[in-house]
Amino acid sequence: MKNLHDISLVAPSVAPASGLSRRLVVLGMGAAGLAACGNGVGGQGGARIDARVDATRDYLRNKYPGTRDLMEKAVGILYMPLMTEAGFGIGGAYGRGALRINDVTVDYYSATSASFGFQIGAQQYAHALFFMTQKALADFRRADGWALGADARYALPDRGGAISTETTTTLAPVIALVFGQAGLIAGATLEGTKYTRIIP
Repeated sequence: MKNLHDISLVAPSVAPASGLSRRLVVLGMGAAGLAACGNGVGGQGGARIDARVDATRDYLRNKYPGTRDLMEKAVGILYMPLMTEAGFGIGGAYGRGALRINDVTVDYYSATSASFGFQIGAQQYAHALFFMTQKALADFRRADGWALGADARYALPDRGGAISTETTTTLAPVIALVFGQAGLIAGATLEGTKYTRIIP
């Protein structure tokens, strides 16, 4: 499975299928991809996850200089370098990442989400959660299966495509940044995504 950084961040969505056979192929590919992510196929050990996290961190620093301010202010950052989403009626997404404090990995996490409704295809995206308070970080680390709450704020680009100043000065306990090949994904939501500590 290609990772996010092998393809310069995020493959575009697969176009809707026009025939039954194509639908079955896409469904099969999506299911196989999620299964591969879920069972560790491809040697996703801690070193591999850390390498992807390093690349994601560097990408954010270089592409969106405003994230450097967030990184300095955050007490912890969860990087999810690659989320693969696929669906046919019932969809889901899965990814693995690392929680870093002072830019040092302290734990590894998986992220899973499910969605319902008519959908077909597969897409990839990445995201990072910036924990801006010690309480938010402690709640995340203490929880057995944590989900992003309504008090989180989503980082949005300004007209120049950079992280807006309003984002970096917010008092929100958690700031979420969702991005792909085309850049920050405005209007994206991580609602329903569950994060669980893992041993890679």
